[in-house]
Amino acid sequence: MSHIEHDDHSNNLLSTPSDFSKIIDNSLSRRRFLQTTAVGSSIAFFATSPLANAMTKKHSDSTVIGFNPIAASTSDTVVVPKGYLAQPLIAWGDSIKPKATLFSQTNSATDQENQFGDNNDGMTFLPLSQSRAVLAVNNESTDYATLFNDHGKTLTAEKVRRSQAAVGVSIVELRNDQQGWNVNVDGRLNRRITAYTPMVLTGPAAGDQHLKTNADPTGTQVLGTFNNCANGSTPWGTYLTCEENFDGFFGSKNDIKVPKRDARYGIKSGDGDFNWHQFDERFDIQKEPNENHRHGWVVEIDPMNPNSKPKKRTALGRFKHENAALTINQDDKVVVYLGDDERGEHLYKFVSKAKYNASKPEANRDLLDEGTLYVAKFSAQDGELYGNGEWLELTFGKNGLTPENGFNNQAEVVIFARQAATQVGATTMDRPEWVAINPKSDQVFCTLTNNKNRGVKENQALNAANPRENNIYGHIIRWEPKNGNHAAHEFTWDIYVMAGNPDKYDAKNPRSGSQNINKDNMFNSPDGIGFDNAGRLWIQTDGDYSNSGDFAGMGNNQMLCGDPNTGEIKRFLTGPTGCEITGLTFSPDNKTMLIGVQHPTGSFSELNGIPRSTVMKITREDGGVIGA
Repeated sequence: MSHIEHDDHSNNLLSTPSDFSKIIDNSLSRRRFLQTTAVGSSIAFFATSPLANAMTKKHSDSTVIGFNPIAASTSDTVVVPKGYLAQPLIAWGDSIKPKATLFSQTNSATDQENQFGDNNDGMTFLPLSQSRAVLAVNNESTDYATLFNDHGKTLTAEKVRRSQAAVGVSIVELRNDQQGWNVNVDGRLNRRITAYTPMVLTGPAAGDQHLKTNADPTGTQVLGTFNNCANGSTPWGTYLTCEENFDGFFGSKNDIKVPKRDARYGIKSGDGDFNWHQFDERFDIQKEPNENHRHGWVVEIDPMNPNSKPKKRTALGRFKHENAALTINQDDKVVVYLGDDERGEHLYKFVSKAKYNASKPEANRDLLDEGTLYVAKFSAQDGELYGNGEWLELTFGKNGLTPENGFNNQAEVVIFARQAATQVGATTMDRPEWVAINPKSDQVFCTLTNNKNRGVKENQALNAANPRENNIYGHIIRWEPKNGNHAAHEFTWDIYVMAGNPDKYDAKNPRSGSQNINKDNMFNSPDGIGFDNAGRLWIQTDGDYSNSGDFAGMGNNQMLCGDPNTGEIKRFLTGPTGCEITGLTFSPDNKTMLIGVQHPTGSFSELNGIPRSTVMKITREDGGVIGA
C-alpha cells in the first residue's frame, strides 16, 4: 500500500445461465471481447453472475447505506457527509509517553520512540472495557523530505536510526469520556515497536539456513519490522501486522549480482529507497545476503503485554503482505486470507492444523505456526467475468514443489512463496491488496488496485479475474467458498465492481467501469477494504488524485461505502491533498470509526510547518451508528 511505486518481478460448479449469452457470442475470446464490444464489463456483470443474482434476489430491498453521499473534492481537508464529524485522534510525532519531546525535524531516535510513528496505515481497535481500549496502528514508512530538516539531502547513522524509529507499529491506549474516544498518554500499554525491536522467527522456516546471519547464526532471532502495510487481529486478542515493501530498505555499497530468487522480491544492489545499508550493515545484501529473507512476514504482537516479543509467523508465507483477514471456520480451524501487493503476484490462504479453543485463549497462541498454505487459481468460461476457483496446496513434495524444481523442504517453500506459487500454476493478479470477509455471509472480497502490466507484459496475459489491459483503475473481486467452508479447496467467484470513469469513456469501453459506477461515485485504485458489524463494505483508495485526464472528476483519494448485496456504492469521505486514505477500524458499537490519512502534502495536520499523517475519528452528530 506504500505510495512508493514498485516494479513487479514476476511473472460446486456454476451452471446458472448468464445474460452474457444474450449480448455476445460466447466463442469470442476474452481479449477480443474487451477490445471490441466490452459490453459485459460495463453493463451486464454485477447482476448476471450466479453469485450476484443470488445476492440481489435475496436482498433486493436492501437499505444498508443510510447517508447522503458527498461529491468528489480537491480541498485540503477531510470531508464527510452532513451530520458527521471528522476529528484528529493522533498524528505522527504526538506523544504516547508522559513528557515526550515535542515533534520536530531535529528529534532524535529516542524522541521518536516516545512519539506516534509516521505514515500510519492498517489498525485495529481492541476493547478492554466500555471506557478503555487499545489501538494498534501500523507505521508503514517515513518520508525523508519531512523527517529531516535538510529534506533528506544527506544521510548519517543517526538519521538512519531515527528513520528506523519512525516505522513499525504504535500501540496506544484509548479512553472513552465526554468527548468520546481519545488517546491516554499515560496508558501503561503504550509502546513503539520499531525496525530494531527484538523478535522471534517461528514456524517451518525458523532455523533454516536461509534465515541465518552473522548476528543470528540460529536463524530464529530477528530485529525489527518495517513497511508494515495493513493488518489483522485474532480472537485470542493479538494483533497481526503485515510486512509489505521491505525490499526498499536493502541495498549494497558495491555492485553485486543478486540471486534470481531475491530479485523476484525486488532486492537489488546499489542504493535503494531508504539506503539504510549505508550505515547499518545488516541491510547490506553483500555482507548479509540472508537478512532480507527475515522480512516479508506476518508478525503477531500481544498488545496487552508490553514485555512480549513479537513473533514472525513463517507458516503464512513470505511475500509483500497487504493484510491478514482471519476467520474461524465451521470446523474451528483458523483460516487466514492474504494478498501479495505487486503486479502479477498472487492471492493466498492459510488453514491451521489445530483448532481454535474458545474456552482457553492461551491454547491458541501458536495456531499460526502449523498449517497449510494455499494459492488461488481462477478459471471461467470464455468471455465470462465469473467462474470457479481452486486453492492449490503449497506443501513440500506436492504439486512440483520438489528438489528438482528448487525446493528442498517446507522452509524453502514459505521463504520463496512467490516461486512456489508460480510452480503450481497460480493465477497472476492485479496487485492483490486488502482482503475482507463479510460478517453477514461467507463471501470474501479483495481489492485489485491496478496493474499497468496487465496484457502488456508477456507473463501477465489477460485472464477472467483480471480482464482489462493496462488496468489503471483497478477492481474488486469476491468469492464464496464451497458450502461455506473456508477450508474447502473449491470456490465460486465474480467481480463486485470495476472502477472506471464513465464521464470520460462511453459504456462500450471497459474503462467506463461496471454498471454500479457512475459520475457521482467513480474512483480509482481501491486499496483498503473492510466490513462493519452490519455488513457494509468500506472501500478506501490510494490512486491518482490529479483530477485530470483519465482521472478527471475523481478528486482526492477517498472512502466509499458499498452494499455487497446490491452493488450500490456511495462516496462517504474525501481526504486532503496528496494523501491516501488507509486503515479502518471501529469501536464495538460501530459509533466511532477510525481511518488513516497517510502522507498528506498540503497544510493538513501541520506541526512546525510539517504536514503529518494522522488517524481521524469519525462520529455522527446524533451519536448514531456510522453509515446507518
